Amino acid sequence: MEGADEFVKYRSPLVSRYASKEMAYNFSDRKKFTTWRKLWIYLAKAEKALGLPITDAQILEMESHEKDIDFAMAAEEERKLRHDVMAHVHTFAHCCPTAAPIIHLGATSCYVGDNTDLIMLRDGFDILLPKLARVIDRLANFAEKYADLPTLGFTHYQPAQLTTVGKRACLWLQDLTMDIRNLQRARDDLRFRGVKGTTGTQASFLQLFQGDHDKVEELDRMVTEMAAFKKAYLVTGQTYSRKVDVDCLSSLASLGATVHKICTDIRLLANLKEIEEPFEKEQIGSSAMPYKRNPMRAERCCSLARHLVALMADPLQTASVQWLERTLDDSANRRISLPESFLTADIILSTLQNITEGLVVYPKVIERHIRHELPFMATENIIMAMVKAGGNRQDCHEKIRVLSQEAAAVVKQEGGDNDLLARVQRDPYFAPILGQLDAILDPKTFIGRAPQQVSRFLSEEVRPLLEPYKAKMDVKIELEL
Repeated sequence: MEGADEFVKYRSPLVSRYASKEMAYNFSDRKKFTTWRKLWIYLAKAEKALGLPITDAQILEMESHEKDIDFAMAAEEERKLRHDVMAHVHTFAHCCPTAAPIIHLGATSCYVGDNTDLIMLRDGFDILLPKLARVIDRLANFAEKYADLPTLGFTHYQPAQLTTVGKRACLWLQDLTMDIRNLQRARDDLRFRGVKGTTGTQASFLQLFQGDHDKVEELDRMVTEMAAFKKAYLVTGQTYSRKVDVDCLSSLASLGATVHKICTDIRLLANLKEIEEPFEKEQIGSSAMPYKRNPMRAERCCSLARHLVALMADPLQTASVQWLERTLDDSANRRISLPESFLTADIILSTLQNITEGLVVYPKVIERHIRHELPFMATENIIMAMVKAGGNRQDCHEKIRVLSQEAAAVVKQEGGDNDLLARVQRDPYFAPILGQLDAILDPKTFIGRAPQQVSRFLSEEVRPLLEPYKAKMDVKIELEL
């Protein structure tokens, strides 16, 4: 059956199931090999401008065949030659017979290979950055909306002092703002490999230009500019330093750690029924338990984030074993680790945007959880009120201690509700402050400066980061589940 062949061999789910079309294209063979041809055209144009005997007709011929790649011919050439770059040189030369003698003139394989990788890394960041900005924007809106909604805070996943739903979201946002700075810096730090020759000495180009160092430097500058890079690395081996890959992928792995933390928090809160990710009307949570609403988007993010973090080991090890001017044991690894890191980050951000656009908050559940714990948290406030009413602190402390332990026993041993407040109200000792109890137990008196912190953080640190992405802020994500 036509098209059935694709189902009898492994397909990476990063492409077939998850990543966006633009990121999948960014690391596609079509993007890769058309970029190789562009680089050969840039090289020929610069060499011609600097005096080498290359004609307008040769360049025009190359430009007219930039995109019509015969992939079958290239595959056959590679089978014969065992060399991917030379296979594509021959394939390009076949449709450009006039230009054939000057294609790849003076260059080594890494001229097209490494420079294309750098273009793909740069373009990959350009796809990710607006997506990360949209996640930050959606989460900032959420934090602003719930800036003053008290919620039970947790340390060690044990009930602690109150915070607010918006303040907790700002903890997530703080990590994401660090990530967007990291990604932007890694993107802006990228340079072009340029034209450096087989061991990075530019010897072949110096020979082409008969010892004219200025022309060799100008060639490097011109090609770098044509490829839309501001700078090239001044020194390389045969390849650009593989620490560049470490720098890029570490920013993505760090993003993976952030997303895993955020989505784990969401999963914990979903169990408490305080917050849920969006749930479609016809979505099924469990085949056996119809009542379930599993946090499957957050689970997907955590699952993929682990892979993104794990991929960080590849460029670190690759950079550490690049012998002298280079060794080819980087090649197969980078074909996997570079695209997979960007493809994984891409689907994580798309999924997280979908989550943050539709987070559902249940204030009544949150309020119930606060009621269960707040009487214990309010004991110090009750003591202070009694002292102000003329009571003795030590006597009051002992009364509260005994009542608290009795209430705790009801909760832990009998499975009942926290009845500390009722015990206080029944005890004649506390009669002087009964009229103040509602005010003493108002959750908003336990959240400190959380709302003010949210407001200042969003205005001073979050919103300014989003300014460069305003034009791309309204894009919606169609998420396939």
